[in-house]
Amino acid sequence: MLTLACKKDETPEDTTTGKIPVLTTISITDITHSTAVCGGNITNQGDSSIKTRGVCWSTQTNPTIVDNKTIDNKGTGAFTSSILKLKANTTYFVRAYATNNIGTAYGDNVSFTTLQDSSNTVTDLDGNVYHTITIGTQVWMVENLKTTKYRNGTSIPNISVNTTWIALNTGAYCNYENDANNLTTYGRLYNWYAVIDTQNIAPIGWHVPSDSEWTVLTTYLGGDSIAGRKLKEAGTTHWNTPNTGTTNETGFTALPSGARYSDGKFYDLKNIGYWWSVTEQDTYTSWRRYMYYAGSSVNRVC
Repeated sequence: MLTLACKKDETPEDTTTGKIPVLTTISITDITHSTAVCGGNITNQGDSSIKTRGVCWSTQTNPTIVDNKTIDNKGTGAFTSSILKLKANTTYFVRAYATNNIGTAYGDNVSFTTLQDSSNTVTDLDGNVYHTITIGTQVWMVENLKTTKYRNGTSIPNISVNTTWIALNTGAYCNYENDANNLTTYGRLYNWYAVIDTQNIAPIGWHVPSDSEWTVLTTYLGGDSIAGRKLKEAGTTHWNTPNTGTTNETGFTALPSGARYSDGKFYDLKNIGYWWSVTEQDTYTSWRRYMYYAGSSVNRVC
């Protein structure tokens, strides 16, 4: 027989390696169409000194240092960062970050939208100014059309009465629900006859897109099924909830302006945005596009 000795159990190894920094993100200031100023405040460096600090940003929430970032020296306390090379009229999310030997910590999310680029504009005969953006090889207006005149100066009738709208076979426009308060945000609604009128509804140098030009746009953005989230205005200020996953990374800022149907009634403000093309499908219908508040696609219908 052998003697038996007993040994006290070992304490489990402590796997804690230390503490990461503690910091907050400061408010965005000095926003332009391509730049902004942000920063952070490091209130605790953690268990080792700060190696790098700055801000990181993306068009998606919770950006990290694998996204765009600045590097703003070392140390604790408040710091500011200049964010450069942004796209105009685009919503970004920003977080301050700080890295020590233990790891990287982040402040809270702060969002902002860059200004529209006033150097790229076009003006119609009514004096309405439209900002423009380039997507791939195409240039598009950001705002929906608001003109009350064809290119040659001829007035387009404003038709408010349902029965008159139904009977039309000439060009006309209206405001949604005949309410001028909807004009500034959503633009005007036009019937098919105004779109195809040979007097031209678009400003000089511009035209209503064809079906194939819409297809070029959505193909460039990865296809119909995902193009909508890149084109729609982010958030629920104008779109009904949920409008999730929307980035407006193109700056197109598509809005849910609704429509006036053939019965003269108004539908879908804040739910759906509809856009004409000049391409006829047959004698009675044309190809159009729409985007929906609960989806990420650009839908092709006639």
